[in-house]
Amino acid sequence: MGLFDILRAAARLFGNTQGEHVVSLNNLEPADVAELLKKKEILLIDVREQGEYAAAHIKGATLVPLSRFDPQALPDAGGKRIVLHCAGGVRSAKAVAACQRAGVAVDSHLRGGLQAWIAAGLPVER
Repeated sequence: MGLFDILRAAARLFGNTQGEHVVSLNNLEPADVAELLKKKEILLIDVREQGEYAAAHIKGATLVPLSRFDPQALPDAGGKRIVLHCAGGVRSAKAVAACQRAGVAVDSHLRGGLQAWIAAGLPVER
């Protein structure tokens, strides 16, 4: 399944069968996200569920589970860019699609999610 297929599936999941609201998906690599976090340039939002977050999470990530995801109710980013992440990249792509459908300016996620973060040797909190 390609990225376009994932975005189309996300659009269907959130009620848009044509996918016309899915404008773009900016795939950020783990090292890039780590650097942006270090510079305090992003608000990293984890869209996994509470149990997954409790088991391991990226320091500084804010939990907003996809099961209760409302783009209009995202935390205030304080002028920072919002970047979403999940375990492997699929749920965060769905959340980006939901944001774009709702007119919320979010287009970035962590490519490969937490799995890619850990594979890159970056730290997690447990």
